[in-house]
Amino acid sequence: MGQRCFQIGAIGDTLHMSIIRYSLGEMDNNTYLIVDEATKEGALVDPSFESDTLLPDILGRVSSLKYVLNTHAHFDHVIGNAFFVEKTGALLALHRLDLPLLRMLPEQGRMFGYEIEASPEPTIFLEEGQPIQLGETTIQVLFTPGHAPGHVSFLVGEDLLSGDCLFYGSIGRTDLPGASLQTLLHSISSRLMTLPDNTRVLSGHGAESTIGRERKSNPYLKDIKI
Repeated sequence: MGQRCFQIGAIGDTLHMSIIRYSLGEMDNNTYLIVDEATKEGALVDPSFESDTLLPDILGRVSSLKYVLNTHAHFDHVIGNAFFVEKTGALLALHRLDLPLLRMLPEQGRMFGYEIEASPEPTIFLEEGQPIQLGETTIQVLFTPGHAPGHVSFLVGEDLLSGDCLFYGSIGRTDLPGASLQTLLHSISSRLMTLPDNTRVLSGHGAESTIGRERKSNPYLKDIKI
């Protein structure tokens, strides 16, 4: 499947930050590039299938790729880690609780019929509330386990990169090893549903949404207090 690229735009009234969404592969994965417009530093979130083909476009948008940020370590979200760390020298960031999954990346791939290069070890271990500075842009880490033990989401102004925690009209799978429906719903209610309604939800698969829309109409959230 060919890649598709979407310019999501800037935060607020000033053009200080842009997010580009790349739709990749047979699982409709979203890989995101966050660009600080003042310094042209970039952060790549969840490099997925065929993400190596994005390198010319990325290097045309940023002066340096400072980070590769993983929301979690399922193979379809980290398959491009090794390539981008090697080619750009970016710092790799992941929550420590997903380190066992990351270290099993080749085994994960073989279970689904893919030959995947092992990922480098993270340079940065992410924690709840941790700020990641990208030029003049601050990326805030939200710890949102449930789909994976060390799953995190990234809040950048009014944009939430939710990985596989929250989707348009759905939530992440909890039938995988280390997953928990109760934990996932707690993450969504305590971390994500406290955000303003106009917060854009940029998920790991599929179309974008807003917190307000999901609060009102997501069928998986109707039985939790939000």
